[in-house]
Amino acid sequence: MGGEKRSKARSGAWRGCLLVLAVPVVVGVAHLVAPDGGSGAVGDVSASASAAAHERERRADDAVVADAPAGLAAPAKKELAERFLSSAENSTLDWRSAYGSIEDTGDGHGYTAGIIGFCTGTDDLLTLVERYTEAHPDNGLARYLPALRAVNGTDSHKGLDPGFPAAWRAEARVEAFRTAQEEERDRVYFGPAVRLAKLDGLGTLGQLIYYDAMVLHGPGVDADGFYGLRDEALRRAELPSDGGSRTAYLKAFLDVRREAIKRDAAGGDHGDTSRIDTALRRFLDRGNHDLHTPLVWRVYGERYRVEH
Repeated sequence: MGGEKRSKARSGAWRGCLLVLAVPVVVGVAHLVAPDGGSGAVGDVSASASAAAHERERRADDAVVADAPAGLAAPAKKELAERFLSSAENSTLDWRSAYGSIEDTGDGHGYTAGIIGFCTGTDDLLTLVERYTEAHPDNGLARYLPALRAVNGTDSHKGLDPGFPAAWRAEARVEAFRTAQEEERDRVYFGPAVRLAKLDGLGTLGQLIYYDAMVLHGPGVDADGFYGLRDEALRRAELPSDGGSRTAYLKAFLDVRREAIKRDAAGGDHGDTSRIDTALRRFLDRGNHDLHTPLVWRVYGERYRVEH
């Protein structure tokens, strides 16, 4: 089963991330419009004050993150995290073997490809190719951009078959594209997950749990997206940053994730919760918040062990 790409439970979730990014902009614009429909000094002052407040909050968060231990961002722990996700996504600890992987898993998201399972139906693969093409206009995937835009949000292969899979595999042999995949993974998934986990008062294990959730469920605000799942967990347990127990909160978050995976059991491996039951929850039950090695876990019935 090595190298098998696992299906993603990300239906509808990815577009929610765009809403998260857009909220500050929308709020700012609203303050610029006066009650009579025109712009006015009051609106300008209000918008300026709102922007200043957002900037102060961002700086305060930056300070919290900077003062926190490196956690999952430490090189050795990040490598461990990538190996863990690869065990669940590709049935191998060798995550670097997946740059060129591409297949339709039948999960409704079109082609799933690359080291983090970028999907043609969930925005992230399109964004990756667009950003890569800006820096490398003559790459072998650029000619598929019109088709990628057309199929985004669907499971269609229109305009992609038969050549896109071969083009992806060929481009994955280019070092710049491998780097682009890693940068997009960090920008969209790893960085936001680790940052929020630190702000929530979570240790290395909690950061891994957030990262795994961000990848599997997508960074969306709907009920089954990452932020929606976090909201539900907050209704069940208090954040460690607010004085709650790390263990109690993470148990609640894993419970919510498990329920979401079961709800999304539309096909493939969607109903399999082993990445929680026989992996992440096992680490939590043992109190291994710092992810001390060796680590042993099972995903989809396969056993994995990392010595260091």
